Amino acid sequence: MGHPLLSDRTCVTNDIALDDATRFYIVSGSNMAGKSTLLRAIGLNAILAAAGAPVRARQARIVVMTICASIAVRDSLTDGASKFFAEVERLRDSIAKARNGELVLFLVDEMLAGTNSQDRRIAAGWMLEALIAAGAVGALSTHDLALTEIVQREHFRGTNIHMQCRSQDDPLDFDYYLRPGIASQTNGWRLCA
Repeated sequence: MGHPLLSDRTCVTNDIALDDATRFYIVSGSNMAGKSTLLRAIGLNAILAAAGAPVRARQARIVVMTICASIAVRDSLTDGASKFFAEVERLRDSIAKARNGELVLFLVDEMLAGTNSQDRRIAAGWMLEALIAAGAVGALSTHDLALTEIVQREHFRGTNIHMQCRSQDDPLDFDYYLRPGIASQTNGWRLCA
């Protein structure tokens, strides 16, 4: 599967399988490695499939689902809501839809990034547990490697995957391919130097 808006020349494809065996992915990786683009690609292809349009994949079997995305969430001065609270509301809405019997595909970019690591890990675990218990499947991205521990809960049936640089010498040399496991490379401090 690839992002449907990228040209054939630049589009990198990856295998994605969200089902009973793998209920969700936690995608870790360096800044600009492609995590957010992957989440968008999953969502866009699911929307295209639901509309009966062609998808960017060699082969696809997709059930029509309610897409619940928390990507590029912003704060609102007029609503008095921080970015963190706006994301919490989106996640609560996703849980409610799944509990009400909708087939939910959740896509969460930098889950609960607006709080400290301990609260983030606890809240993310609770929200993922609620989504999975209600039958949802999905993916979330993170730079906070403490969140990758969530997949160790056996009944969650989650999988850690990551994206990384091709070269240790160039922190922006990405191939955009998914690899199993947790990211071991970082580039944030190198980009700031």
